[in-house]
Amino acid sequence: MEFQCADGYVLHGHCWKPDAADSAGMVVIAPATGVKAAYYHRYAAFLAAHGFTAVTFDYRGIGASRPAGKLPDARWYQWGLLDIDAVLGWALERAGAGTVQVVGHSFGGFGTTLAARSAHLSRMLTVGAQHAFWPDYHPAHRGGYWWRWHAFMPVAAVLRGHFPGRRLGWLEDLPRGVALDWARSRRDFTRAGGPADRAAMRAHLAAFTAPVLAIAATDDPYATRTAMARALAYCPNSASEIVQLDPAAYGLAEIGHFSLFHSRFEGTFWPDTLAWLVDGRNPWDR
Repeated sequence: MEFQCADGYVLHGHCWKPDAADSAGMVVIAPATGVKAAYYHRYAAFLAAHGFTAVTFDYRGIGASRPAGKLPDARWYQWGLLDIDAVLGWALERAGAGTVQVVGHSFGGFGTTLAARSAHLSRMLTVGAQHAFWPDYHPAHRGGYWWRWHAFMPVAAVLRGHFPGRRLGWLEDLPRGVALDWARSRRDFTRAGGPADRAAMRAHLAAFTAPVLAIAATDDPYATRTAMARALAYCPNSASEIVQLDPAAYGLAEIGHFSLFHSRFEGTFWPDTLAWLVDGRNPWDR
């Protein structure tokens, strides 16, 4: 699939359609920073097998949306204001307001609320959603992650013109602006960008009213309860609930920030997400 953003940039992604003639609705999967959409393809296929039309996409500069040669000049908040908004526009045009949901991972769960068209979503499920305000990291990882993401990454991005995450084996390469926005992420995210960008973000956050179920593992070093609560507080007109999953409940010693979209959760976590996506029920409210 192709999705054209308001500034003309073209994103690339995929669409999974259910076998049944009547779809249960459309789900857009918004990726984490520096993660290719391909990582979510197995979950998208799972959703399609359960009646949903599922859409995945790569942000500008990432995966299938990365042009040959130099990475595009992009800012983190533009992934929400422009990229996610374009995909939501495509989905809403085909499915209609009130029938589109988002599953947002990490920044994808927060960035979705920056998009103007997020005002027309029916509900959202977030997994590890936050905006990398480093004091919210888990204390055991705070020092190491501050050095990696808030000291080393901006220096490397300035020196090389982008962050070489792939060469380091940490994540995908990041556009310079995205890397610097992550490194400089503040308590108040809406202070990023120029006056017009800041005004747009605040307006879109206020207009977002869809209920949110925010999920993270108890050992997620980024999405602590404090970090998730901070992200949710940007949307004062949305009802939200936080759930933290204990790895022991899945027979595991750890889950972390990325594992819940791995296929080993196809028989456990993935079916539980259907309760929320189908009828807005929190399956962990026991």
